[in-house]
Amino acid sequence: MSESQVTVDIATHKLPRPFLVLATQNPVELEGTFPLPEAQLDRFLMKIAIGYPNEQGENDILLRFERIDPLKSLRQVVAPEEILAMQDEVRTMRVEDSVRQYIVAICRATRDHEDIELGASPRATMALYRTCQALAAIRGRDFVIPDDVKTMAPHVLTHRLIINPQTRLRGRTPEDVIRDVAKVVPVPVEE
Repeated sequence: MSESQVTVDIATHKLPRPFLVLATQNPVELEGTFPLPEAQLDRFLMKIAIGYPNEQGENDILLRFERIDPLKSLRQVVAPEEILAMQDEVRTMRVEDSVRQYIVAICRATRDHEDIELGASPRATMALYRTCQALAAIRGRDFVIPDDVKTMAPHVLTHRLIINPQTRLRGRTPEDVIRDVAKVVPVPVEE
């Protein structure tokens, strides 16, 4: 299917709820593509860099695709209703006031950081909150801890930040700045 067909399909058909969008970004093959505006980037929940597979992983890929295309036999592994139920369950994960304030403080600190031209939006704050709840659920807890926030902040916030040109010239990245923010925002402690 060509790119124009995908655009037409999305534009002319109502998307079922829920839906999930996974997008890849290859920094080498940029011809014919354009960077997304900040407002659109802010709508992506997370950015996760996966890098290259290790040697064994790369060999496994070759073996998997050697005689057949496993992508042709993909089948559904979870029903939309199950995804909605999991989303509802994630919302029940407890977030103590101090941890919620920690999430807010980290996001607000990006707005005042000297290296950042445009900091995290309220949408980013909500995304960090929800992903921390999801991580707690995945780890078998019914509550969020500050370490969940530290784990998720780089994945949720870096693609939403615009660092200033001087910072980029110094070779610093949004990931570096998020690490700085995490070091200076006080971590809540158990009372």
